Amino acid sequence: MTATVTSADGTPIAFDTYGSGSPVLLVGGAVNDRTTVAALAAVLADAGFTAVAYDRRGRGDSGDAQVYAVEREIDDLEVLIEAVGGSAAVFGHSSGAILALEAAARGLPITKVAVYEPPFIGDDRPRPAEDLVDRVSAALADGDRDTAVELFLVEGTGTPAAMVDSMKAAPVWGWFVGLAHTLPYDLAVCGRGNHLPADRLAAITVPVLSLSGGAGEAWMASSAKAVAAAVAHGRYEEVPGQDHGVLNAPESLREVLAGFLR
Repeated sequence: MTATVTSADGTPIAFDTYGSGSPVLLVGGAVNDRTTVAALAAVLADAGFTAVAYDRRGRGDSGDAQVYAVEREIDDLEVLIEAVGGSAAVFGHSSGAILALEAAARGLPITKVAVYEPPFIGDDRPRPAEDLVDRVSAALADGDRDTAVELFLVEGTGTPAAMVDSMKAAPVWGWFVGLAHTLPYDLAVCGRGNHLPADRLAAITVPVLSLSGGAGEAWMASSAKAVAAAVAHGRYEEVPGQDHGVLNAPESLREVLAGFLR
């Protein structure tokens, strides 16, 4: 059954709970809601954890506020942690990984952090333009959700334009467009230019497991390694055969996550 908690600014946050055991919050990335982490939640529940899949604000059954701030998303995580007992481990995917790291750096009662391919950018690929979030927001203000998604994919994630064109003819495009209004949120979480915030990451004192896929892109592996090096108690591992779409293969994360979270 779906439950809700009320965040500090009054926004309702919807979540589903799977299994019983030590709690683990699952934080999805861009154009994701709680359904996209549900399969991983089921895997972790089977491994003996209480897995919490939630809708980030602006998605699914959660509410939203007129003005977005990353701090409000951290408030959302804080109230969810309170709802599951006062402390929890957190797993984040993509921009959700960055959000999980930010929450830990700001001192939330998080016991461990596992992240998969946080999209910080080093020297492996061009950085998104500093004004990308402004242009995506402008497209949304004009009602052009397709352009907002295209800008995010091509400039934000480095997806080739030809691949984006093929996506437009697939059912997934409708899903992307439906959540396009939340893309500025993810860009804000990543920060202008997707720079790795080494000083903030250094404030994290809990264990951090940073993952990337063996079949993924080199720049994402570099990011995952850099995160592990930036925190006090970090470890990097590669998930064989996986790419950024690892949530579609949740069994590939069972052993590495269960071992770390225990």
